[in-house]
Amino acid sequence: MSYVDLNKKTILVTGTAGFIGSNLVKHLYRDVEDVTVIGIDNMNDYYDVRLKEARLSELSEYHSFIFIKGNIVDKELVNKIFEQYRPQIVVNLAAQAGVRYSIINPDAYIESNLIGFYNILEACRHSYDNGAKGVEHLVYASSSSVYGSNKKVPYSTEDKVDNPVSLYAATKKSNELMAHAYSKLYNIPSTGLRFFTVYGPAGRPDMAYFGFTNKLLEGKTIQIFNYGNCKRDFTYVNDIVEGVVRVMQKAPDRVTGEDGLPLPPYGIYNIGNNQPENLLDFVTILQEELIHAGVLPEDYDFEAHKELVPMQPGDVPVTYADTTALERDFGFKPSTSLREGLRKFAEWYKEFYQV
Repeated sequence: MSYVDLNKKTILVTGTAGFIGSNLVKHLYRDVEDVTVIGIDNMNDYYDVRLKEARLSELSEYHSFIFIKGNIVDKELVNKIFEQYRPQIVVNLAAQAGVRYSIINPDAYIESNLIGFYNILEACRHSYDNGAKGVEHLVYASSSSVYGSNKKVPYSTEDKVDNPVSLYAATKKSNELMAHAYSKLYNIPSTGLRFFTVYGPAGRPDMAYFGFTNKLLEGKTIQIFNYGNCKRDFTYVNDIVEGVVRVMQKAPDRVTGEDGLPLPPYGIYNIGNNQPENLLDFVTILQEELIHAGVLPEDYDFEAHKELVPMQPGDVPVTYADTTALERDFGFKPSTSLREGLRKFAEWYKEFYQV
């Protein structure tokens, strides 16, 4: 692996108003010297835009941060950004997220996750035109959903992942294949990261912990899928971002094969907590922390607001990350406990929504 110095570099982060993207930008400005971050986000209304605006407003305090409102589906815009700013590191976090939404609105996934990513790959390819040094490392978000309903756990990047159970998962697997082809053809150092159930303050309202909180506060019933027999490898957002930054600094080596052609400088890693939690236990901890933070009253009747329901289409019973490779190559393993992470979420929720 080749060391990539982030200091004094220009870094493009797509999806910069998103949950992971905004936290990544904050981390970079906190820890990296003299960095310039170019952010792009289409600010769509898949969920409450106020959340995206609040995250962006926090980033506006960084004087070298440049935000572009736009869509990576717009090839002309993407090319213009690369020509004008010449980013040395690219982190692609722009994507249409959500498994269930991919069943009712597939167009959004084909556009953002396939065409958008293709535009990023093409721009990386042309960054080397006329002998330019170009992009030193492309890091992009994949997902644990590529494992589908694989029976073998924990999920390893060595496992076969050819049976997606949602269009979302299929687009993420496609990203990995496209990146591999471009790495091979154009010698673009690229690393894909399979994120496992990311959560934390200012997260996505379509995620269970956030949606459950909203419903409980409104006195509605929360549905717990597969009758509570689901396990998720919940991974706190700060751990995810720490992992991303470490990965950014180590690019796969450019090596020539015996045939004189490049061996693809390509890597894939899991970033997960390596500790799946039962959904019912997760709900219990969430309710305790919501009471602790004062979001819900101490006498709240949770049993009256819980409904156990069957598995949903596109869902899987368990996610569980094998993080051996991440530990080996980057000396890092997520470590935030579920209670600690949900406590921070509950405290943020109370302050942000003034409940």
